Amino acid sequence: MGVQSLVVACGAVALCLALTTATNPGFVVRITQAGLDYAHQQGIGILEKELAQLKLPDISGDSRVGRVGKVRYELSRLRLRDFHLPYSRITPISNVGLQVSISNAFAELDGDWRVKFLFLRDHGSFDVKVENVYIKISLRLGSDAAGKPTVSTSECGARISKVRVLFSGRLGWLYNLFHGAIESRFRKILEDKICDIVDKSVQNELQKFVQTLPVTARIDAKTGIDYSLVAPPRATAQSLDADLKGEFYSLAHRSTVPFSPLPLAFPSDHDRMVYFGASSYFFNTAGIAYHEAGALVLEITEDMIPKHVGFSLDTSTFSAFIPQLEEMYPNMPVKFRLSTPTAPFLTIGPGGISLKPIVDAQAYAILPNSSLAPLFLLSLTGNVSAVINVRSGRIVGSLDVGRIRVSLKDSAVGPFKVQMIQSLMNFLTSNTLLPDLNAQLDEGFPLPLLDRIQLYNILVKFYQNFLLLGADVHFQPQG
Repeated sequence: MGVQSLVVACGAVALCLALTTATNPGFVVRITQAGLDYAHQQGIGILEKELAQLKLPDISGDSRVGRVGKVRYELSRLRLRDFHLPYSRITPISNVGLQVSISNAFAELDGDWRVKFLFLRDHGSFDVKVENVYIKISLRLGSDAAGKPTVSTSECGARISKVRVLFSGRLGWLYNLFHGAIESRFRKILEDKICDIVDKSVQNELQKFVQTLPVTARIDAKTGIDYSLVAPPRATAQSLDADLKGEFYSLAHRSTVPFSPLPLAFPSDHDRMVYFGASSYFFNTAGIAYHEAGALVLEITEDMIPKHVGFSLDTSTFSAFIPQLEEMYPNMPVKFRLSTPTAPFLTIGPGGISLKPIVDAQAYAILPNSSLAPLFLLSLTGNVSAVINVRSGRIVGSLDVGRIRVSLKDSAVGPFKVQMIQSLMNFLTSNTLLPDLNAQLDEGFPLPLLDRIQLYNILVKFYQNFLLLGADVHFQPQG
């Protein structure tokens, strides 16, 4: 009984540890202070325009002025001429979110006044100068059920140090006697209205914008990428990090990846506005997805052979290595069907990306009735390296294949020496298969970018188990 209890207890502990262990991301996005500053500039520009459209209510009331007595006043048609936010900064607060501090903001507005004092009535205009406005905004970062980022205002405070109201008109002097009370009302109304505008701007502009992050991206008819957040965005002292699932999947049938992403030792680079960390897990799930979707089955046929090479893909060409082939299938076209018995697996290190795929190459003779006669099955292995770049917001690449080693797995035409056919297979792979693959890789796949974001000044670096892409950002406003 004691042993059974111990086993149950150990199982419970193991389960708790499994549930509390954070999921490592397959893809990481880091926005540096430079990137936050740029985003902040765009946001402040939008907030400034929205504050300039602020609508203020009419103000009326009674005020007792010294020996003059009770004065009834009314301020109407308040028009905000402009609102300027000349000094502001954004700061990531570790484990909290983002803080925006605005100082020395100022605004100007005007309006009309009416006054009733004893039997006197008059009206005129006035100007208001609002100076030394300080605004503090705290933004809470999170994620929704779909894995999209969310942002909301957790705190907003506005403080106005100076309000000056200047009245004109025959009885303007009377207003100036109790301007302090009016300025106090202006201050209170503006402070409340500023935070109302901030809340609406965050909800209607910023929240809608961050929700444009594509949590799934369709690559082609067979595969997609999952870019959903595995945890809420995380603020550190110098950056904002977003951990994404970073996983390719087959559109026809999504299966569980048989391995987990490794932790990414993200470097402390801060020269670019944004960095993308694409792990080896990310790329290897692409191999699994395409393998499951049947997209890693390719063919080499006669029409793919360059005209200048001086030979045809038929049994007469191969009879030089396999004499019996000409007797069995004289002058018949040949084609190769290439497939991977398992999904290719790549490694990433400081030297770059490399992989050693194993490819089965099944040769067929094409009979006069268009049916296929199996000839032999080869196993092809070799070293493959990749060149990676970013173009138009997409990761693009190309492959370079070293010398291919050939071994015979099966033969329906009798034994033969594969060494004789190795040079031909190297030629066919390099001159027919590789260009086709590189053309597809040149189309690339999308990075997780918000709407209207363009990247430039691209940086590509390789680290252990992940690829680091750095870039500066340009935001294209809506036309």
